[in-house]
Parts: sequence; C-alpha cells; structure tokens
Amino acid sequence: MPNQAYNPIQSVGGTVVPVPSKYDWKLSDVSAADAGRTEDALMHKMRIAQKVHIELEWQNVSDVDARTILTAFNPEYINVNYYDFKAMSFQTKRFYVGDRSVSAYNRTAGMEYSTISFNIIER
Repeated sequence: MPNQAYNPIQSVGGTVVPVPSKYDWKLSDVSAADAGRTEDALMHKMRIAQKVHIELEWQNVSDVDARTILTAFNPEYINVNYYDFKAMSFQTKRFYVGDRSVSAYNRTAGMEYSTISFNIIER
C-alpha cells in the first residue's frame, strides 16, 4: 500500500483504505425547491447549502484491498476524513455512497480487480 501520508482519504469510519488512483473533489450547490427561472429569464438560484461530492477509483487492487475498500464504504452513512480543496485541509464529514462498480479480469494472470469505483456524497 502506498504511503498513507499522500492519501486524500485518511480514514473511512475509522478504517484506513488504500490510496485511490483517482480522487475528483466537487462542490455542489443545493437550491431551494422554488428556485428557477422567472418569465423574464432571470435565474433565481436560491442556494440553501453546498455539499461535497468525491469521485473515487482504485485500479489493479488485490483481494485484500478490494475487501477493505468495499467493507469500509458499505454502511448507509459513513464519516470520512478527506482532503477538502476549498478548506485546503483535511475535514471529517458524513457521507453516503453511490452505486459501486467493480471490474475484474483474468485472475489467473494475477490481475485481481481492474477497477473499483463509486462516488461519495456529503449528507
């Protein structure tokens, strides 16, 4: 496992996970239910909150690492200590996990899992 000092995900519910191959941080606005455009075409965004979304992917992981990743991100809600680019520091927030995807091929050649990928979204 690469050096944890370089891991943008320091812990997931207290579990240390392998360093992801891809880490895309996003900040999304949440608008009020009555937000939208009026007849003069002016947008009334009416932002009520901002939420962090993180796209994660691991490539070519072992059985042990795959189990660690999938188990850590399995609960309905998880506390994640992650690097936040807006704060420019590590933060801990509560997230839920989107659909998980695993691609595997040719286990006999030693390639256990080609990719494991999913998004986590701030609750």
